[in-house]
Amino acid sequence: MGMLKEFKEFAMKGNVVDLAIGVIIGAAFGKIVSSLIEDVITPLLLKPALQAAHLTELKDLTLFGIVKYGNFLSAVINFVIVAFVLFLIIQAMNTAKLKKAEAPPPPTPTETLLTEIRDALKK
Repeated sequence: MGMLKEFKEFAMKGNVVDLAIGVIIGAAFGKIVSSLIEDVITPLLLKPALQAAHLTELKDLTLFGIVKYGNFLSAVINFVIVAFVLFLIIQAMNTAKLKKAEAPPPPTPTETLLTEIRDALKK
């Protein structure tokens, strides 16, 4: 019974749950990026190049008929897009942290008391 309890404690730790959520979201994000590449970028940007090579899809690009470098190019484009989006997300988070850190701290009780005394003396 002790081993089951230890496993439950391990599985319910914040880091494990956060990691599981990150993996699930990452997989879903990967599908979105793949769709972006295959359905948007390839038709818009690479269509002229593919037509010049007499191909319909990026993955059909081959070298000497055996090396499928089209799949590699697709993977590189996926990576660049994912890296750029993650860069933008992290940059936004860092900007939000800086704005939060720049807020002045509230006055201490001593400062509040001194301000009240100053205001009373002015009156």
